[in-house]
Amino acid sequence: MPESLASSSLLPGALAPVMRLVDSGGPLIVVICLIAMLLFGLALERGLYWRLVHRPARRQLIHDWVARSEHHSWSALTHREVLTRELLSRLRAPLPWLKLLVMICPLAGLLGTVTGMIHVFDSLAIAGTGQARAMADGVARATLPTLAGMAVAVVGLLFVTRFERVVRREDQRLHDRLARAVDDARKGKSSDTSETPHA
Repeated sequence: MPESLASSSLLPGALAPVMRLVDSGGPLIVVICLIAMLLFGLALERGLYWRLVHRPARRQLIHDWVARSEHHSWSALTHREVLTRELLSRLRAPLPWLKLLVMICPLAGLLGTVTGMIHVFDSLAIAGTGQARAMADGVARATLPTLAGMAVAVVGLLFVTRFERVVRREDQRLHDRLARAVDDARKGKSSDTSETPHA
């Protein structure tokens, strides 16, 4: 029984920041915060994917390509293109979702502002136009979701632009690395054969 009372007393304390957020900007600002958490979570996931998954997969791709017996036939070049496209498609897989979340954020903020202004005008119609301070407070509260949505969208757009640039640069450099790895392997073999002792 005391444990249930303690948990029930902790619940309002844990929800107090959320309730203050809803009171200051309306319920849609909580939606914007959830979208921001999802957006930044995807951004963090892409950073970890780049370091922990993509780089080892790229090294394995280069190793497999160098280990092939020939590299200049049509089938070999087609196979290389398929492998690189598959690797890059896994890298850019969440990009459409990131763009969608960036587009949703300002629209959700605008929706919160519109609903907040409707609430302000309804309260003014009931109470009259003599309360300028209450009207200013309501307008400021109504514009907060648009501010939050635009801020999240700008940060998300910066990340999406940077991520697209990284993918394009990786696409260009991957073919160069594959060609350079083949050349280095050939040079290493030729130097090994030239240094073999004659009987």
